[in-house]
Amino acid sequence: MGKKKPFVLRLDPDTLKDLERWAADDFRSINGQLEWIIDKALRDAKRKSKRSDQ
Repeated sequence: MGKKKPFVLRLDPDTLKDLERWAADDFRSINGQLEWIIDKALRDAKRKSKRSDQ
C-alpha cells in the first residue's frame, strides 16, 4: 500500500461503539477495520483499482 492520506471522519457515538466492537472481534484497530470495510466494498462493487499502491 502506498502513502496514506489522513482525513476526518465524523460518526455518531452508537456507530463508533459498534465499529469498536467489530474491530475488537476481528483483532483490528478501528482504522484497520475501516480500511478493510472500504476495501471490501470497493472490490464487491468492482471499483477497486488494479494498481498495487492502492
